[in-house]
Amino acid sequence: MATQKPKVILSGLARRLIQDGLLSEKDAEEVFTEAVRQRVPFVTRLVEKGVLDSRRIASTASQEFGVPLFDLDAMDPELLPVSLVDEKLIRTHHALPLFKRGNRLFLAVSDPTNHQGLDEIRFNTGLATDAVLVEEEKLAKLIEASLDAQDTSMSDLLDTDLDNLEIAADESDKQADTGDLDVDDAPVVRFVNKILLDAINGGASDIHFEPYEKSFRIRFRQDGMLHEVASPPINIAARLTARIKVMSRMNIAERRVPQDGRIKMVLSKNRAIDFRVNTCPTLYGEKIVLRILDPTSAQVGVDALGMEPEQKEMFLNAIHKPYGMILVTGPTGSGKTVSLYTALNLLNKPDINISTVEDPVEIQVPGINQVNMNPKTGLTFAEALRAFLRQDPDIVMVGEIRDLETAEIAVKAAQTGHLVLSTLHTNDAPQTLTRLANMGIPPFNIASSVLLIMAQRLGRRLCEHCKTPEEIPEEALREEGFTDEDIQEGITVYKAVGCDKCTNGYKGRVGIFQVMPVSEEMGRIIMEGGNSLELADQSAKEGIASLRQSGLRKVKEGIISLEELNRVTKE
Repeated sequence: MATQKPKVILSGLARRLIQDGLLSEKDAEEVFTEAVRQRVPFVTRLVEKGVLDSRRIASTASQEFGVPLFDLDAMDPELLPVSLVDEKLIRTHHALPLFKRGNRLFLAVSDPTNHQGLDEIRFNTGLATDAVLVEEEKLAKLIEASLDAQDTSMSDLLDTDLDNLEIAADESDKQADTGDLDVDDAPVVRFVNKILLDAINGGASDIHFEPYEKSFRIRFRQDGMLHEVASPPINIAARLTARIKVMSRMNIAERRVPQDGRIKMVLSKNRAIDFRVNTCPTLYGEKIVLRILDPTSAQVGVDALGMEPEQKEMFLNAIHKPYGMILVTGPTGSGKTVSLYTALNLLNKPDINISTVEDPVEIQVPGINQVNMNPKTGLTFAEALRAFLRQDPDIVMVGEIRDLETAEIAVKAAQTGHLVLSTLHTNDAPQTLTRLANMGIPPFNIASSVLLIMAQRLGRRLCEHCKTPEEIPEEALREEGFTDEDIQEGITVYKAVGCDKCTNGYKGRVGIFQVMPVSEEMGRIIMEGGNSLELADQSAKEGIASLRQSGLRKVKEGIISLEELNRVTKE
């Protein structure tokens, strides 16, 4: 005995179309069965098969259920709030967000009796849903147009050669949890790769991915200044964030606490770029900052740093001493790490044992033993320093002297036959000596261990192609710090203009330095409890140029603008 097919129960719009004689019961049952099997709305399948005209269906539905018919021709697909509803729900239920008023979301639908779809969207968004009746044919076109529009700003930036980039994560952490997010979505993958490549090619030092309530912003830090480079749709923010977190081996399911990771991008056989990645939860998502760690930046050579000839001579003399301490000081982003690694590259020879501890290691150099500080495991600067001193070092580099314990061990190492290089956060060279004393280092130990202190800043270099002389009154030049002798000799001050070969009139950066060897007289002032003002006066007597004076010399040489000097040195 043949089994009978289950009876199809038609209701809502389908029943009304049958009653009006627009559709036979047999055709209705057949279309309904196909719609269920293909998981599409009944009206969608009806129009696809050409059984009924979408205009006729909409008109019947409007009369039957007392719902006004809305014309979608007036709607701009780029302005629809499609990000409020998951793309899968929009496609499954053929319900398109038109606009939001307070906590009510108005959805374009071709079948107002599809209560299951409206309920599911209400549950998913947390908003009350109202149906707006539209023609199915126009709705289908607008759904495709609006979903395509959200990727427009991404596709504008895509290249055809981004799929084969070799990108690897730091192998030290394999805890990535990809959850249900499609982090391998091809457009997102290629977009992220494009952003990373653009940052490298543009000489950026940092990339900022910043989510806000209604927008998403991507900025590069180039030559020390942030510039907005892209503003992708806010609805792909989660996918972008997930992609970057997976690339850097973070846990994408954890969004409540900051995380750290690393990415390695292999550009060629001979060149790879590392990215240090950090996430931070904000009001509207996770902000991600990538620090670009290019190993070639540490191989610029001492001549490219921007020191004056006498400063370079003092620096080289100090780093070739057999023991003692060299301190580099300045704010974050002033180039201290590059200066230290320039020195280490000069000293890096097979017969020299060099060890460094940093938080974290930014530039990896063959031949140097580098250690990442890890407070969670007890590996602090001080502990790493103690370990180094048991491993027969010649030169030790400490990322930063932050506390008395680290300072004491570093000073003892400098006094017992080791060359110690480190950094401190102070405004200028004389203040560094008093900072050590304030930390609790005995003045005698400071005077006997510190060889040289170098304060530095990074200024944007004027573009050689578009810089223009600027007329400045003599009185204004004197107020800026130029001497009467400078003015009599004639000074040409240049200003930034901007062209297609630079960024707002600047291209690259140059160091501004105060290189101060610690003389016997300075040692005496330290041991007598002198302050930074006395040390500054003594350094001036010994002919040591201050940061401001070094910067004014670069203004005279046309390397930087007076505006840029005032930005980085405030005296």
